[in-house]
Amino acid sequence: MEQEKQRRLRTLPAVHEVISRLEHEEEFSPFLTNEKQLPRLTQGVRQVLQKARENVNRNFKDSYAEFETSLWSWLKTQLLQELTHPETSLRRVINGTGVVLHTNCGRALLAPEVARFVAEHAEMYSNLELNIETGERGSRYVHVEELLCHLTGAEAALVVNNNAAAVLLMMNTFAQGKEVIVSRGELVEVGGSFRIPEVLKAGGAKLIEVGTTNKTWLRDYEAAIGPETAVLLKVHSSNYRVEGFTHSVSGTELVELGETRGLPVMEDLGSGSFFDGTNLGFPLEPTIQQTVKAGLSLVSFSGDKLLGGPQAGIIVGKEAFVQRLRANQLTRALRVDKLTLAALEGTLLLYKNGGLEEIPVWRMLSLPIESLKSAASELVGALHSNPAISVELKEDFSQVGGGAWPTVDLPTWVCAIRPKQGSVVELEKFLRLGPVAILTRIHKDRVLIDGRTLLEGDREDIVRRLGELS
Repeated sequence: MEQEKQRRLRTLPAVHEVISRLEHEEEFSPFLTNEKQLPRLTQGVRQVLQKARENVNRNFKDSYAEFETSLWSWLKTQLLQELTHPETSLRRVINGTGVVLHTNCGRALLAPEVARFVAEHAEMYSNLELNIETGERGSRYVHVEELLCHLTGAEAALVVNNNAAAVLLMMNTFAQGKEVIVSRGELVEVGGSFRIPEVLKAGGAKLIEVGTTNKTWLRDYEAAIGPETAVLLKVHSSNYRVEGFTHSVSGTELVELGETRGLPVMEDLGSGSFFDGTNLGFPLEPTIQQTVKAGLSLVSFSGDKLLGGPQAGIIVGKEAFVQRLRANQLTRALRVDKLTLAALEGTLLLYKNGGLEEIPVWRMLSLPIESLKSAASELVGALHSNPAISVELKEDFSQVGGGAWPTVDLPTWVCAIRPKQGSVVELEKFLRLGPVAILTRIHKDRVLIDGRTLLEGDREDIVRRLGELS
Protein backbone atom coordinates (compact mmCIF):
# COMPACT_ATOMS: atom_id res chain seq x y z
CA MET A 1 0.00 0.00 0.00
CA GLU A 2 2.86 2.37 0.80
CA GLN A 3 4.37 1.84 -2.65
CA GLU A 4 1.01 2.56 -4.29
CA LYS A 5 0.64 5.75 -2.25
CA GLN A 6 4.12 6.97 -3.24
CA ARG A 7 3.42 6.15 -6.87
CA ARG A 8 0.29 8.29 -6.85
CA LEU A 9 1.98 11.15 -5.03
CA ARG A 10 4.69 11.22 -7.72
CA THR A 11 1.93 11.50 -10.33
CA LEU A 12 0.78 14.84 -8.90
CA PRO A 13 2.14 17.73 -11.01
CA ALA A 14 4.14 20.65 -9.69
CA VAL A 15 2.49 24.06 -9.25
CA HIS A 16 4.18 25.52 -12.35
CA GLU A 17 3.11 22.52 -14.44
CA VAL A 18 -0.54 23.01 -13.47
CA ILE A 19 -0.41 26.73 -14.30
CA SER A 20 1.25 26.04 -17.65
CA ARG A 21 -1.42 23.53 -18.61
CA LEU A 22 -4.19 25.91 -17.52
CA GLU A 23 -3.15 28.27 -20.34
CA HIS A 24 -5.10 26.00 -22.69
CA GLU A 25 -8.25 26.02 -20.55
CA GLU A 26 -10.65 28.84 -21.47
CA GLU A 27 -12.39 29.10 -18.08
CA PHE A 28 -9.09 30.03 -16.40
CA SER A 29 -8.21 32.80 -18.85
CA PRO A 30 -9.49 35.65 -16.57
CA PHE A 31 -7.06 34.53 -13.85
CA LEU A 32 -4.08 34.09 -16.18
CA THR A 33 -4.42 37.38 -18.07
CA ASN A 34 -4.86 39.57 -14.98
CA GLU A 35 -1.64 40.17 -13.03
CA LYS A 36 -3.59 40.87 -9.86
CA GLN A 37 -5.25 37.45 -10.10
CA LEU A 38 -2.04 35.44 -10.65
CA PRO A 39 -1.08 35.24 -6.94
CA ARG A 40 -4.59 34.07 -6.16
CA LEU A 41 -4.37 31.45 -8.92
CA THR A 42 -1.02 30.21 -7.64
CA GLN A 43 -2.30 29.95 -4.08
CA GLY A 44 -5.38 28.14 -5.32
CA VAL A 45 -3.26 25.58 -7.17
CA ARG A 46 -1.19 24.97 -4.02
CA GLN A 47 -4.32 24.41 -1.95
CA VAL A 48 -5.86 22.01 -4.47
CA LEU A 49 -2.63 20.00 -4.77
CA GLN A 50 -2.50 19.76 -0.97
CA LYS A 51 -6.07 18.45 -0.99
CA ALA A 52 -5.04 15.91 -3.65
CA ARG A 53 -2.17 14.71 -1.44
CA GLU A 54 -4.58 14.28 1.48
CA ASN A 55 -6.93 12.27 -0.75
CA VAL A 56 -4.09 10.00 -1.85
CA ASN A 57 -3.18 9.31 1.76
CA ARG A 58 -6.64 8.05 2.64
CA ASN A 59 -8.29 6.78 -0.58
CA PHE A 60 -7.37 3.72 -2.64
CA LYS A 61 -10.81 2.76 -3.96
CA ASP A 62 -10.01 3.37 -7.62
CA SER A 63 -7.24 1.76 -9.63
CA TYR A 64 -4.04 3.62 -10.48
CA ALA A 65 -5.13 3.89 -14.11
CA GLU A 66 -8.46 5.41 -13.08
CA PHE A 67 -6.68 7.77 -10.70
CA GLU A 68 -4.28 8.95 -13.40
CA THR A 69 -7.08 9.39 -15.98
CA SER A 70 -9.39 11.40 -13.74
CA LEU A 71 -6.70 13.43 -11.97
CA TRP A 72 -6.62 16.45 -14.31
CA SER A 73 -10.41 16.71 -14.46
CA TRP A 74 -10.54 16.57 -10.66
CA LEU A 75 -7.83 19.20 -10.27
CA LYS A 76 -9.60 21.59 -12.66
CA THR A 77 -12.95 21.15 -10.94
CA GLN A 78 -11.53 21.73 -7.48
CA LEU A 79 -9.45 24.70 -8.59
CA LEU A 80 -12.37 26.39 -10.35
CA GLN A 81 -14.47 25.98 -7.22
CA GLU A 82 -11.64 27.38 -5.09
CA LEU A 83 -11.20 30.42 -7.33
CA THR A 84 -14.89 31.13 -7.85
CA HIS A 85 -16.00 30.78 -4.24
CA PRO A 86 -12.98 31.20 -1.93
CA GLU A 87 -13.85 30.99 1.75
CA THR A 88 -17.51 31.87 1.29
CA SER A 89 -20.53 29.95 2.48
CA LEU A 90 -23.03 31.72 0.24
CA ARG A 91 -22.52 30.51 -3.32
CA ARG A 92 -24.15 30.85 -6.68
CA VAL A 93 -26.29 27.88 -7.69
CA ILE A 94 -27.93 27.00 -11.00
CA ASN A 95 -31.64 26.45 -10.54
CA GLY A 96 -32.63 23.81 -13.04
CA THR A 97 -35.62 22.63 -11.02
CA GLY A 98 -38.22 24.85 -12.69
CA VAL A 99 -39.38 26.11 -9.27
CA VAL A 100 -39.45 29.88 -9.79
CA LEU A 101 -39.74 30.98 -6.15
CA HIS A 102 -37.36 28.35 -4.76
CA THR A 103 -37.23 28.99 -1.00
CA ASN A 104 -33.96 27.07 -0.57
CA CYS A 105 -32.35 29.20 -3.29
CA GLY A 106 -33.41 32.63 -2.03
CA ARG A 107 -36.86 32.93 -3.64
CA ALA A 108 -37.36 35.91 -5.95
CA LEU A 109 -34.50 37.15 -8.13
CA LEU A 110 -34.07 40.90 -8.28
CA ALA A 111 -34.25 42.61 -11.65
CA PRO A 112 -30.73 43.48 -12.91
CA GLU A 113 -31.59 47.19 -12.76
CA VAL A 114 -32.65 46.80 -9.13
CA ALA A 115 -29.54 44.78 -8.25
CA ARG A 116 -27.35 47.58 -9.62
CA PHE A 117 -29.31 50.11 -7.56
CA VAL A 118 -28.70 48.02 -4.41
CA ALA A 119 -24.98 47.71 -5.23
CA GLU A 120 -24.69 51.49 -5.55
CA HIS A 121 -26.19 52.00 -2.11
CA ALA A 122 -24.04 49.25 -0.62
CA GLU A 123 -20.82 51.13 -1.37
CA MET A 124 -21.82 54.72 -0.69
CA TYR A 125 -23.54 56.86 1.91
CA SER A 126 -27.20 57.71 1.39
CA ASN A 127 -30.01 59.75 2.87
CA LEU A 128 -31.41 56.68 4.65
CA GLU A 129 -32.60 58.66 7.68
CA LEU A 130 -31.76 62.18 6.57
CA ASN A 131 -34.17 64.87 5.48
CA ILE A 132 -31.96 66.65 2.96
CA GLU A 133 -34.18 69.75 2.81
CA THR A 134 -34.08 70.43 6.56
CA GLY A 135 -30.76 68.77 7.36
CA GLU A 136 -32.46 66.96 10.23
CA ARG A 137 -33.05 63.30 10.95
CA GLY A 138 -35.79 61.72 8.85
CA SER A 139 -37.56 58.37 8.59
CA ARG A 140 -36.16 55.46 6.60
CA TYR A 141 -39.67 54.40 5.62
CA VAL A 142 -40.47 57.49 3.55
CA HIS A 143 -38.41 56.06 0.69
CA VAL A 144 -41.01 53.36 -0.01
CA GLU A 145 -44.19 54.47 1.75
CA GLU A 146 -45.41 56.81 -0.97
CA LEU A 147 -44.78 54.17 -3.64
CA LEU A 148 -46.63 51.51 -1.63
CA CYS A 149 -49.59 53.80 -1.07
CA HIS A 150 -49.67 54.72 -4.75
CA LEU A 151 -49.60 51.08 -5.87
CA THR A 152 -52.03 49.66 -3.29
CA GLY A 153 -54.43 52.52 -2.64
CA ALA A 154 -53.67 52.39 1.09
CA GLU A 155 -53.41 55.43 3.35
CA ALA A 156 -50.10 54.42 4.94
CA ALA A 157 -47.43 51.71 4.87
CA LEU A 158 -44.66 50.19 6.97
CA VAL A 159 -41.95 47.64 6.14
CA VAL A 160 -40.38 45.08 8.50
CA ASN A 161 -37.96 42.23 7.90
CA ASN A 162 -40.44 39.50 6.83
CA ASN A 163 -44.13 38.71 6.76
CA ALA A 164 -44.10 36.65 9.98
CA ALA A 165 -42.63 39.73 11.67
CA ALA A 166 -45.42 41.84 10.17
CA VAL A 167 -48.11 39.60 11.69
CA LEU A 168 -46.20 39.51 14.99
CA LEU A 169 -46.03 43.31 15.09
CA MET A 170 -49.73 43.73 14.29
CA MET A 171 -50.78 41.31 17.02
CA ASN A 172 -48.36 42.73 19.59
CA THR A 173 -49.61 46.26 18.89
CA PHE A 174 -53.36 45.65 18.84
CA ALA A 175 -54.01 42.38 20.66
CA GLN A 176 -51.40 41.88 23.37
CA GLY A 177 -53.15 40.15 26.25
CA LYS A 178 -56.42 40.05 24.30
CA GLU A 179 -58.26 37.77 21.89
CA VAL A 180 -57.84 37.38 18.12
CA ILE A 181 -60.54 35.50 16.21
CA VAL A 182 -59.35 33.32 13.29
CA SER A 183 -61.07 30.64 11.22
CA ARG A 184 -59.82 27.09 11.84
CA GLY A 185 -59.43 26.72 8.10
CA GLU A 186 -56.86 29.55 8.08
CA LEU A 187 -54.45 28.38 10.79
CA VAL A 188 -51.67 27.86 8.32
CA GLU A 189 -48.10 26.71 8.72
CA VAL A 190 -45.60 28.55 6.56
CA GLY A 191 -41.98 27.73 5.63
CA GLY A 192 -39.66 26.48 8.35
CA SER A 193 -42.53 25.23 10.56
CA PHE A 194 -43.62 28.74 11.59
CA ARG A 195 -47.30 28.54 12.43
CA ILE A 196 -49.89 31.29 12.68
CA PRO A 197 -51.03 30.18 16.18
CA GLU A 198 -47.43 30.35 17.42
CA VAL A 199 -46.85 33.77 15.84
CA LEU A 200 -50.00 35.07 17.54
CA LYS A 201 -48.84 33.62 20.84
CA ALA A 202 -45.41 35.25 20.43
CA GLY A 203 -47.19 38.56 19.84
CA GLY A 204 -48.99 38.18 23.16
CA ALA A 205 -52.42 37.47 21.66
CA LYS A 206 -54.87 34.75 22.64
CA LEU A 207 -56.15 32.73 19.69
CA ILE A 208 -59.88 32.10 19.41
CA GLU A 209 -60.65 29.50 16.72
CA VAL A 210 -64.00 29.55 14.95
CA GLY A 211 -65.71 27.39 12.34
CA THR A 212 -64.27 24.15 11.00
CA THR A 213 -61.44 23.18 8.69
CA ASN A 214 -63.60 23.38 5.58
CA LYS A 215 -66.43 25.71 6.55
CA THR A 216 -66.57 28.95 8.49
CA TRP A 217 -69.54 31.33 8.45
CA LEU A 218 -69.96 34.95 9.48
CA ARG A 219 -72.17 33.82 12.36
CA ASP A 220 -69.19 31.90 13.78
CA TYR A 221 -67.24 35.15 14.14
CA GLU A 222 -70.26 36.95 15.58
CA ALA A 223 -70.80 34.30 18.23
CA ALA A 224 -67.13 34.38 19.31
CA ILE A 225 -66.88 38.15 19.84
CA GLY A 226 -66.63 39.04 23.51
CA PRO A 227 -65.35 41.78 25.79
CA GLU A 228 -61.71 40.65 25.32
CA THR A 229 -61.85 40.49 21.53
CA ALA A 230 -59.30 42.85 19.96
CA VAL A 231 -58.93 41.82 16.29
CA LEU A 232 -60.69 39.84 13.59
CA LEU A 233 -57.90 38.23 11.58
CA LYS A 234 -58.11 36.66 8.14
CA VAL A 235 -55.21 34.54 6.84
CA HIS A 236 -55.15 33.92 3.11
CA SER A 237 -54.49 30.27 2.25
CA SER A 238 -51.82 31.04 -0.33
CA ASN A 239 -49.77 27.90 0.31
CA TYR A 240 -52.52 25.25 0.36
CA ARG A 241 -56.05 24.56 -0.85
CA VAL A 242 -59.12 23.05 0.78
CA GLU A 243 -61.43 21.97 -2.03
CA GLY A 244 -64.88 20.46 -2.26
CA PHE A 245 -67.52 21.20 0.37
CA THR A 246 -66.15 24.53 1.65
CA HIS A 247 -67.14 28.02 2.70
CA SER A 248 -65.14 30.99 3.97
CA VAL A 249 -65.96 34.55 4.97
CA SER A 250 -64.71 37.32 2.71
CA GLY A 251 -62.74 40.31 3.88
CA THR A 252 -65.61 42.59 2.92
CA GLU A 253 -68.02 40.67 5.17
CA LEU A 254 -65.56 40.79 8.05
CA VAL A 255 -65.05 44.53 7.61
CA GLU A 256 -68.82 45.09 7.85
CA LEU A 257 -68.93 43.01 11.03
CA GLY A 258 -65.90 44.80 12.44
CA GLU A 259 -67.45 48.22 11.84
CA THR A 260 -70.66 47.11 13.54
CA ARG A 261 -68.80 45.78 16.62
CA GLY A 262 -66.02 48.39 16.71
CA LEU A 263 -63.21 45.95 15.90
CA PRO A 264 -60.29 46.24 13.49
CA VAL A 265 -60.03 43.64 10.71
CA MET A 266 -56.62 42.56 9.48
CA GLU A 267 -55.46 40.11 6.81
CA ASP A 268 -52.24 38.25 6.21
CA LEU A 269 -52.06 37.76 2.44
CA GLY A 270 -48.85 35.73 2.53
CA SER A 271 -47.49 35.82 -1.03
CA GLY A 272 -49.62 38.76 -2.09
CA SER A 273 -49.47 40.08 -5.64
CA PHE A 274 -50.01 43.44 -7.31
CA PHE A 275 -50.80 41.60 -10.52
CA ASP A 276 -53.90 39.65 -11.53
CA GLY A 277 -52.51 36.36 -12.83
CA THR A 278 -55.72 35.19 -14.47
CA ASN A 279 -54.53 36.70 -17.76
CA LEU A 280 -51.70 34.15 -17.65
CA GLY A 281 -54.02 31.28 -16.82
CA PHE A 282 -53.56 31.28 -13.05
CA PRO A 283 -56.55 30.77 -10.71
CA LEU A 284 -58.27 33.87 -9.41
CA GLU A 285 -56.50 35.29 -6.34
CA PRO A 286 -57.29 38.58 -4.60
CA THR A 287 -54.67 41.19 -5.43
CA ILE A 288 -53.24 43.47 -2.78
CA GLN A 289 -55.16 46.41 -4.26
CA GLN A 290 -58.48 44.52 -4.09
CA THR A 291 -57.84 43.49 -0.49
CA VAL A 292 -57.02 47.07 0.57
CA LYS A 293 -60.11 48.35 -1.26
CA ALA A 294 -62.30 46.03 0.85
CA GLY A 295 -61.59 48.38 3.75
CA LEU A 296 -59.41 46.25 6.04
CA SER A 297 -57.56 48.07 8.79
CA LEU A 298 -54.21 46.46 7.95
CA VAL A 299 -52.98 44.04 5.27
CA SER A 300 -49.60 42.27 5.31
CA PHE A 301 -47.72 40.41 2.58
CA SER A 302 -44.23 39.23 1.58
CA GLY A 303 -41.76 41.18 -0.50
CA ASP A 304 -39.79 38.26 -1.94
CA LYS A 305 -42.54 36.09 -3.40
CA LEU A 306 -44.95 37.21 -6.12
CA LEU A 307 -43.95 40.82 -5.57
CA GLY A 308 -40.51 39.87 -6.90
CA GLY A 309 -38.46 41.97 -4.50
CA PRO A 310 -36.31 41.43 -1.38
CA GLN A 311 -37.30 39.57 1.76
CA ALA A 312 -39.57 41.93 3.65
CA GLY A 313 -42.88 42.06 5.49
CA ILE A 314 -44.98 44.85 4.03
CA ILE A 315 -47.92 46.29 5.97
CA VAL A 316 -50.39 48.66 4.31
CA GLY A 317 -53.65 50.07 5.58
CA LYS A 318 -55.27 52.93 7.40
CA GLU A 319 -53.12 55.76 8.70
CA ALA A 320 -54.28 55.56 12.33
CA PHE A 321 -53.38 51.87 12.57
CA VAL A 322 -50.00 52.22 10.85
CA GLN A 323 -49.17 55.10 13.20
CA ARG A 324 -49.65 52.80 16.18
CA LEU A 325 -47.36 50.20 14.58
CA ARG A 326 -44.66 52.83 14.14
CA ALA A 327 -44.91 53.75 17.83
CA ASN A 328 -44.37 50.15 18.99
CA GLN A 329 -40.84 49.62 20.34
CA LEU A 330 -40.79 46.24 18.58
CA THR A 331 -40.74 48.04 15.24
CA ARG A 332 -37.09 48.99 15.71
CA ALA A 333 -36.14 45.37 16.38
CA LEU A 334 -37.92 44.31 13.18
CA ARG A 335 -36.82 47.15 10.91
CA VAL A 336 -35.16 46.67 7.54
CA ASP A 337 -31.76 47.95 6.46
CA LYS A 338 -30.77 50.26 3.62
CA LEU A 339 -30.12 47.44 1.14
CA THR A 340 -33.56 45.94 1.63
CA LEU A 341 -35.16 49.35 1.21
CA ALA A 342 -33.10 50.01 -1.93
CA ALA A 343 -34.17 46.66 -3.41
CA LEU A 344 -37.80 47.27 -2.50
CA GLU A 345 -37.83 50.84 -3.84
CA GLY A 346 -36.25 49.72 -7.11
CA THR A 347 -38.78 46.91 -7.53
CA LEU A 348 -41.75 49.13 -6.72
CA LEU A 349 -40.56 51.68 -9.27
CA LEU A 350 -40.69 48.97 -11.94
CA TYR A 351 -44.35 48.38 -11.07
CA LYS A 352 -45.07 52.11 -11.07
CA ASN A 353 -43.45 52.55 -14.48
CA GLY A 354 -45.19 49.53 -15.99
CA GLY A 355 -42.06 47.37 -16.27
CA LEU A 356 -43.65 44.09 -15.22
CA GLU A 357 -41.71 42.14 -17.85
CA GLU A 358 -38.47 43.33 -16.22
CA ILE A 359 -39.30 41.54 -12.96
CA PRO A 360 -37.67 38.07 -13.17
CA VAL A 361 -40.47 36.27 -11.30
CA TRP A 362 -43.16 37.39 -13.72
CA ARG A 363 -40.92 37.00 -16.75
CA MET A 364 -40.31 33.34 -15.83
CA LEU A 365 -43.96 32.68 -15.00
CA SER A 366 -45.14 34.12 -18.33
CA LEU A 367 -42.62 32.42 -20.64
CA PRO A 368 -44.37 31.04 -23.76
CA ILE A 369 -44.33 27.26 -24.08
CA GLU A 370 -42.53 27.63 -27.44
CA SER A 371 -39.64 29.46 -25.75
CA LEU A 372 -39.39 26.78 -23.08
CA LYS A 373 -39.31 24.03 -25.68
CA SER A 374 -36.64 25.89 -27.64
CA ALA A 375 -34.46 26.35 -24.52
CA ALA A 376 -34.74 22.68 -23.57
CA SER A 377 -34.03 21.63 -27.17
CA GLU A 378 -30.85 23.70 -27.25
CA LEU A 379 -29.61 22.03 -24.08
CA VAL A 380 -30.47 18.58 -25.44
CA GLY A 381 -28.59 19.43 -28.63
CA ALA A 382 -25.54 20.65 -26.73
CA LEU A 383 -25.43 17.40 -24.71
CA HIS A 384 -26.33 14.99 -27.50
CA SER A 385 -22.72 14.09 -28.32
CA ASN A 386 -21.77 13.38 -24.68
CA PRO A 387 -20.99 9.64 -24.62
CA ALA A 388 -21.54 9.30 -20.87
CA ILE A 389 -25.24 10.15 -20.95
CA SER A 390 -28.41 9.78 -22.98
CA VAL A 391 -30.61 12.85 -23.33
CA GLU A 392 -34.08 13.52 -24.65
CA LEU A 393 -36.66 16.29 -24.81
CA LYS A 394 -39.72 15.73 -22.60
CA GLU A 395 -42.86 17.57 -21.59
CA ASP A 396 -43.21 18.26 -17.89
CA PHE A 397 -44.45 20.81 -15.34
CA SER A 398 -42.81 23.68 -13.45
CA GLN A 399 -43.93 25.04 -10.09
CA VAL A 400 -44.44 28.63 -8.91
CA GLY A 401 -42.97 27.89 -5.47
CA GLY A 402 -42.86 30.00 -2.33
CA GLY A 403 -46.32 28.79 -1.34
CA ALA A 404 -47.94 30.70 -4.22
CA TRP A 405 -50.56 28.97 -6.39
CA PRO A 406 -49.71 25.56 -4.85
CA THR A 407 -52.13 23.60 -7.03
CA VAL A 408 -50.92 25.09 -10.33
CA ASP A 409 -48.72 23.01 -12.66
CA LEU A 410 -47.02 25.16 -15.30
CA PRO A 411 -46.55 23.28 -18.61
CA THR A 412 -42.92 23.20 -19.65
CA TRP A 413 -40.30 21.25 -21.58
CA VAL A 414 -37.25 19.70 -19.93
CA CYS A 415 -33.95 18.11 -20.83
CA ALA A 416 -34.18 14.55 -19.43
CA ILE A 417 -30.81 12.91 -18.71
CA ARG A 418 -29.91 9.33 -17.86
CA PRO A 419 -26.33 8.24 -17.13
CA LYS A 420 -24.99 5.26 -19.04
CA GLN A 421 -23.11 4.22 -15.92
CA GLY A 422 -24.23 4.68 -12.34
CA SER A 423 -27.60 5.83 -11.04
CA VAL A 424 -29.61 9.02 -11.48
CA VAL A 425 -29.12 9.67 -7.76
CA GLU A 426 -25.36 9.67 -8.29
CA LEU A 427 -25.75 11.95 -11.31
CA GLU A 428 -27.91 14.41 -9.34
CA LYS A 429 -25.23 14.48 -6.62
CA PHE A 430 -22.45 14.92 -9.20
CA LEU A 431 -24.20 17.98 -10.63
CA ARG A 432 -25.00 19.42 -7.21
CA LEU A 433 -21.43 19.08 -5.92
CA GLY A 434 -19.67 20.69 -8.88
CA PRO A 435 -17.79 24.02 -8.92
CA VAL A 436 -21.20 25.64 -9.30
CA ALA A 437 -24.01 23.65 -7.69
CA ILE A 438 -26.52 22.58 -10.35
CA LEU A 439 -29.93 21.78 -8.87
CA THR A 440 -32.16 19.37 -10.77
CA ARG A 441 -35.18 17.09 -10.30
CA ILE A 442 -35.37 13.31 -10.51
CA HIS A 443 -38.47 11.81 -12.13
CA LYS A 444 -39.01 8.35 -13.60
CA ASP A 445 -35.33 7.42 -13.57
CA ARG A 446 -34.28 10.64 -15.30
CA VAL A 447 -32.53 13.78 -14.09
CA LEU A 448 -34.60 16.70 -15.34
CA ILE A 449 -33.36 20.21 -16.10
CA ASP A 450 -36.08 22.82 -16.67
CA GLY A 451 -35.07 25.83 -18.75
CA ARG A 452 -37.73 28.05 -17.14
CA THR A 453 -35.39 28.96 -14.28
CA LEU A 454 -32.06 28.92 -16.10
CA LEU A 455 -30.20 32.21 -16.42
CA GLU A 456 -27.72 33.47 -19.00
CA GLY A 457 -24.55 31.38 -18.86
CA ASP A 458 -26.14 28.51 -16.94
CA ARG A 459 -26.42 26.23 -19.98
CA GLU A 460 -22.69 26.49 -20.70
CA ASP A 461 -21.86 25.57 -17.09
CA ILE A 462 -24.21 22.56 -17.25
CA VAL A 463 -22.65 21.31 -20.48
CA ARG A 464 -19.15 21.83 -19.08
CA ARG A 465 -19.91 19.93 -15.89
CA LEU A 466 -21.52 17.00 -17.67
CA GLY A 467 -18.55 16.95 -20.04
CA GLU A 468 -16.42 15.89 -17.07
CA LEU A 469 -18.29 12.59 -17.05
CA SER A 470 -17.00 11.57 -20.48
